Amino acid sequence: MKKCLTLFTILLVLLLTFYAGEADVNRENHILRTPEGMVRIPAGKFQMGSGSDEAMDNERPVHTVYIDAFYIDKHEVTNAQYKKFVEANPQWQKDSILDVYHNGDYLALWTGNDYPKGKGDHPVVFISWHAAMAYAKWAGKRLPTEAEWEKAARGGRIGQKYPWGNSIDDRKANYGGNVMDTTPIGKYPPNDYGVYGMAGNVKEWCLDRRVHNFYRISPTQNPIAGENVMDLTQTNGFRALRGSAWNSPARSALVFHRFHWVPSGAFSHTGFRCVKDVSP
Repeated sequence: MKKCLTLFTILLVLLLTFYAGEADVNRENHILRTPEGMVRIPAGKFQMGSGSDEAMDNERPVHTVYIDAFYIDKHEVTNAQYKKFVEANPQWQKDSILDVYHNGDYLALWTGNDYPKGKGDHPVVFISWHAAMAYAKWAGKRLPTEAEWEKAARGGRIGQKYPWGNSIDDRKANYGGNVMDTTPIGKYPPNDYGVYGMAGNVKEWCLDRRVHNFYRISPTQNPIAGENVMDLTQTNGFRALRGSAWNSPARSALVFHRFHWVPSGAFSHTGFRCVKDVSP
């Protein structure tokens, strides 16, 4: 009888240990699970900006920045994805958006709530910063900071000019009018982080406001120029656009290239992608 009880106790302990281990694994997998359609960018330092002869004043000096881990969309937000947003939010439909949130060209290629035929998998364009902010909030995400965008664009490479290396290559990005239109997401290879389209197709809105000589005064950890705005109505100045577009010159494909425009700007080369914080 005593032996039976001892054997039963051992088996019970083993079973409890097994299920506890399974629970820990499941918990860990839940914590580390990357949201669908996104890529996890690891925390750490990187060299932001450039000290090369190609860099403009607002892209200097090169400086060390630490960024917390975050998730970023693998691709730019597409027409098909944006259609779901406007269907769920009538106030952001083409014929309903408030004038203050765009320059008159919002969704210029759309007919009502329908995007151009055959372009469901193309990046949505003619999007203002206001509209990009609204979509990101609806999706449970946000726009990237410039620092997050540049870290993701570099793909972990150090001191290189493009997501893939140091030489411009029209086989790896849609820029310079080579195609004369947007191309479907995923048409060109991803960078080493698995992120697509960081050097072409459309320029992408970021959170940051334009601040003169920001790189010379930038915080060293999770920097953002200007106020950390999450309310799309509070803009206070020009907002950042990063990356190259289908009709942009080759220089725009440089990972450190910076551009700013008014938040109501909606053009044939402006789109966006979103990021999401990694829960502690």
